[in-house]
Amino acid sequence: QVQVVESGGGLVQAGKSLRLSCTASGSISSVVVMGWYRQAPGKQREFVAHITSGGSTNYADFVKGRFTVSRDQAKNTVYLEMNSLRPEDTAVYYCNVVLILRGTYWGQGTQVTVSS
Repeated sequence: QVQVVESGGGLVQAGKSLRLSCTASGSISSVVVMGWYRQAPGKQREFVAHITSGGSTNYADFVKGRFTVSRDQAKNTVYLEMNSLRPEDTAVYYCNVVLILRGTYWGQGTQVTVSS
């Protein structure tokens, strides 16, 4: 069993910052990628950012320069530092963990609401 738990969401004013955390626990084999997706009301889930086991990062164009993904490999934890938040960043943010030979796991999501 693998558990993926996010934390750090909340309500924030536009222009402010939030930091999300996600920890994977349980029968963890080698982590390939840890990252973040989001889903706004009425929209499909979309990729936000990820970081690979080698430390490479990738970002969606709409967060480049504002969001930073990082990890603590020893703790199987990934972070998403979100700066200069905009109302359009309002969504449920989901953590995504890809394990070698085990597949993909998702967290339950954490709500981020940005007020104008």
